[in-house]
Amino acid sequence: MKNTIKVERATKNWTQADLAEKTGVSRQAVNAIETARFAPSTVLALKMAKVFGTTVELIFQLEKTD
Repeated sequence: MKNTIKVERATKNWTQADLAEKTGVSRQAVNAIETARFAPSTVLALKMAKVFGTTVELIFQLEKTD
């Protein structure tokens, strides 16, 4: 699964720590999700979409291999 978290963070000038605080997870969890080493839970994906003011589908996209 690919994602646009880094791009979304950049548009808001947020660090990984900022996003972690807003979503209630660790900075390491944000890094793991951002680098596609970990897929977020549905709840966390929805929280991220909410803090970015967008939809889950715009942040997370399935790849053909998923």
